Amino acid sequence: MRFSQIVPTLRVLWRSLQQCRPNMEASLLLLGRMQSQQVLTRTEVKSLADVEFKVFSQWGDDGIIQWLTAQLAPMPRTFIEFGVGDYNESNTRFLLQNDNWSGLVMDGSARNVAKIQQSEYFWQHQLDARCVFVDRENINPIIAAWSHQPELGLLHIDIDGNDYWLWDALNVICPVLVIVEYNSVFGSERAITIPYNAKFLRTQAHFSNLYYGASLAALAHLATTKGYVFLGSNSAGNNAYFVRQDRMPASLTPITVAEGYVCSQFRESRAADNTMSFLAGSARAQAIRGLPVVNVLNGQIEEF
Repeated sequence: MRFSQIVPTLRVLWRSLQQCRPNMEASLLLLGRMQSQQVLTRTEVKSLADVEFKVFSQWGDDGIIQWLTAQLAPMPRTFIEFGVGDYNESNTRFLLQNDNWSGLVMDGSARNVAKIQQSEYFWQHQLDARCVFVDRENINPIIAAWSHQPELGLLHIDIDGNDYWLWDALNVICPVLVIVEYNSVFGSERAITIPYNAKFLRTQAHFSNLYYGASLAALAHLATTKGYVFLGSNSAGNNAYFVRQDRMPASLTPITVAEGYVCSQFRESRAADNTMSFLAGSARAQAIRGLPVVNVLNGQIEEF
C-alpha cells in the first residue's frame, strides 16, 4: 500500500475510534456504577485498599472516594482538583459523571484545558476548567473567586512539586476530605518536602524525575496543624487521605503514618539522557541522595 493510500485509511480508522469512544466511556461508567454499589455495602474496612476500583483514576482511588464520601455524607457535593492533565485520568471525574458533583479543575497546559472544555461531560455537568500554574500567591484568590462557600466536599492536590506548600497556604476553604499526593521515595520517617519554588517543574528539578513533593510524614504533620486526621493511603503508595476532624464519623478510624505508609512499586525514574531507568527499591532514594529538602518540623534545609 502506498503512503498516499495509508493516510486516508488512518483517517477513517481515527474517526471510527472517536465514534466508539462515547460507547466505551458509557460502558466504563456502567461498570463503575456496579462496582460502586458493591463497595457501598461495606460498612467497615481494614484498609482503604479494600474498597479500591478504577474507572477514571490512575489507580484504585475511584473506589476509595466513593466509599469515603458515603461515610462522610451529608457533605457538599463539590470538588477542586489541581494538576488534572486532560482529565482523562483523574480522581474527581467519576464523582462528576456518576454522582453529579460539581467542581473546579486546573492544569498548567492550555491544550489540556481546551480538550476538557470541548468534551461532552463539560457541558453536561457543572465543571469549571482553568489553565493556571498555581502557586502560594495565587491559589487563594483563584479559589475564593470560584467558591462562594467556605466548606468544600473534596480537595485533591497532585502537582508533582509544591503540594505541601499549596496546602499549607490554602486558607479560603475548609474541605471535608483532602487527598494529597506524597512521594514515597522520601520514606516513612522524615517529615520533609522540597524547598518552595514557585516555578518548580519536576522534569527540570532533577533528571531522575524522583525529586518532587513531600513525604507522607510531612503531609500528616501539616494535616494535624490544619485540624485533619490521616485515614490511610491507596495501594499504589502515592495518594494520602485526610478527613477534617470535626467531620469524623464513627465508621472511620485515624491511623498513624507508620500504619498507613505504602512504598510505591511503580518505576518512573529516568537516566541523565532522559531514557527510562526503571529504578526500584532503595536505588530510587540513592538517585536523589544529597539533594536539599526542608524539615517541616523545624523549617531547616537538610540533605536528603
